[in-house]
Amino acid sequence: MKQSKVFLSPPHLSGSEQKYIDEALRTNWIAPLGPNVDAFETEIAAYVGANDAVAVSSGTAAIHLALSLLKVEKGDKVFCSTLTFIASANPIIYQGAEPIFIDSEPDTWNMSPLALERAFQDAFNEGYLPKAVIVVNLYGQSAKMDEIVSICNRYSVPIIEDAAESLGATYKGKASGTFGMFGIFSFNGNKIITTSGGGMLVSNNSDKLLKARFLATQARDPAPHYQHSRIGFNYRMSNILAGIGRAQLEVLEERVLARRAIFERYFRELAPIPGISFMPELKDTRSNRWLTAFTVNAVETGINTSEVLKALSEENIEARPVWKPLHLQPVFEGVRYYPHSLNENISEKLFLNGICLPSGSNLTEDNQLRVINCIKNVINKSSKERDVIHII
Repeated sequence: MKQSKVFLSPPHLSGSEQKYIDEALRTNWIAPLGPNVDAFETEIAAYVGANDAVAVSSGTAAIHLALSLLKVEKGDKVFCSTLTFIASANPIIYQGAEPIFIDSEPDTWNMSPLALERAFQDAFNEGYLPKAVIVVNLYGQSAKMDEIVSICNRYSVPIIEDAAESLGATYKGKASGTFGMFGIFSFNGNKIITTSGGGMLVSNNSDKLLKARFLATQARDPAPHYQHSRIGFNYRMSNILAGIGRAQLEVLEERVLARRAIFERYFRELAPIPGISFMPELKDTRSNRWLTAFTVNAVETGINTSEVLKALSEENIEARPVWKPLHLQPVFEGVRYYPHSLNENISEKLFLNGICLPSGSNLTEDNQLRVINCIKNVINKSSKERDVIHII
């Protein structure tokens, strides 16, 4: 009999969501905006220590609004992490601008300050500067923000911190998503907390976020009739979904601790295997460990990532490769890219060798042991087969 499916990162409800949904229904606040939206914005801003927040329909919408507020337009260039989901870069294209992709570095798997510095030097020498830098905090781990902020400040270029995967993470005691002019979070169904679909734009610049609210509600001018002096977007979050988010935010710290415990169990059981290396956690940071990710050295283990993923799939376990770098995506063919060093492409290595394991905060210990045992078994089987070949 086939065992139940183990999902990568399923939603995990707190039990309090219905209270907020019922209140929205009782008061007839079911359309976009309403008391839950206002409260959710206030609560997120307070949690991360930002001055203000705007609840929107997705993390992608939040990035798009940030680029719009920075007046990114046709002909402009934006530096962006390459090892990320395509939603980090798509809004650059929406604005008619050009992305330039920056490689990862090995200590965090996030944007390489070395590559970023070279990109800035080339840009300066060529007579331009990017309008913004989009830094992604991959799988819940903050990038090297001290170095990246220092570089961007030297060139007076604003940062958009894509913290879609890192709500609840910290860097030197400061919340992820609060290091740039704008930070963005995602509440997609697979994130550490969810509103089903939604996102948040945060900033210490309340004037900018006032403009974000204007743009996100179709840029309707203050008038008794419908009047529009610029193009806007339909990007606001619904009051019902914001209610779900409020209930989820109440248990965020529990979810972070649960995912970190799941990581620790994977690490304890699998890290001793030669050829298995887990995504690092930078000193003085706390990753939310949204997804546990590790790399497989095919020479040392005798198997490659495809074989591990196949074995997990056959056991009805959902696992995925690390993000395919955006500079390798067909849609971005020919786009400029800066590797970590002239001879080293960290993001490409991670894509070829990296795997994301089931990491949901509601993952049971028994199901996690299924994952662990499956990986151990496929590696042991490969080792025995190599021993037989060696004897022959």
